[in-house]
Amino acid sequence: MTVPTGPTGDVRAVTIADVAALAGVSVPTVSKVLNGRADVAPTTRARVEAILEEHSYRRRRARTSTDPSLIDLVFHELDNAWAQEVIKGVEDAASARRVGVVLSELGGSHRPQQDLIDDVLARRPLGVLLVLSSLDATQRHQLESRSIPFVVVDTWGEPPAGVPTVGSNNWNGGLIATRHLLSLGHRRIGVIAGPADVLCSRARVDGYRSGLEEAGIRPDPALVRWGDFHVLGGYTHGIDLLSRPDRPTAIFAGSDYQSLGVMRAARELGLSIPEDLSVVGYDDLPLAQWLGPSLTTVRQPLREMAATATQMLLSLAAGERPANLRIDLATELVVRESTAPHRAG
Repeated sequence: MTVPTGPTGDVRAVTIADVAALAGVSVPTVSKVLNGRADVAPTTRARVEAILEEHSYRRRRARTSTDPSLIDLVFHELDNAWAQEVIKGVEDAASARRVGVVLSELGGSHRPQQDLIDDVLARRPLGVLLVLSSLDATQRHQLESRSIPFVVVDTWGEPPAGVPTVGSNNWNGGLIATRHLLSLGHRRIGVIAGPADVLCSRARVDGYRSGLEEAGIRPDPALVRWGDFHVLGGYTHGIDLLSRPDRPTAIFAGSDYQSLGVMRAARELGLSIPEDLSVVGYDDLPLAQWLGPSLTTVRQPLREMAATATQMLLSLAAGERPANLRIDLATELVVRESTAPHRAG
């Protein structure tokens, strides 16, 4: 393929007409691909996308007063209060700028299907927020070529260099939870994390291990479980851990929901909280303070994370380059009634 040049032979920016000529299609066809229209043959779409990527095409974003001011908010799943806190943070920041929010869910997947990306291209939003999900290289280029910025909230995996992300200090969250339990005299401390393939889960477990090691305690692999952030995961692993003859006297759960499952497991096994078992959760959802006993937990500033990511996205959409493309907000321990000093025997 020939790289377009100017009258003096220097390389110039690729235009839609150039892309059409290189792909052997009409300019309207290229426009349809750029706008995510479905009425383009898959082979033609793939050929046009390849040329757009090869020549680093970037559409000039020229918005009019009639264009809707929207951002797309894409969740891996929505059926929990954790997601509601993030939605609230996004809506607060977006409504302050008179920007609407389009909500989508991936059904538990961490990567959008192509039809969702096509819908985004057709809407031409100001930008896209991805929560615990990510894009592959082709999808990233599709958004970049249309001048649609994106920001990742609470990354699923390690994002590629240059991808804007907003999260929290998960390693420190695991550390302060473990230090709290150690300060109460607990030495056999179990952990029920989220999925092992999720970055924040691994970071919290790393913080837990660091807390034990700084206290001179070798982490016991039998006390480390990988859950799913849901109540059932906490319950299932809780029953298993608490049925051991050398059961833990404290459990750090990687989410408040998993803490609920642990508490249910403890009650079924005849254990009292916090007399027989101390429990620490993670997130500090509104329900944590209303449990009986109320839940000691690590506060993850979900609304602040979501608002910060929204503000970053709108800055990118306005052509501004944030000074810091990776922001991790602080976590803190909220001590309530579910933890108490270890009772010998």
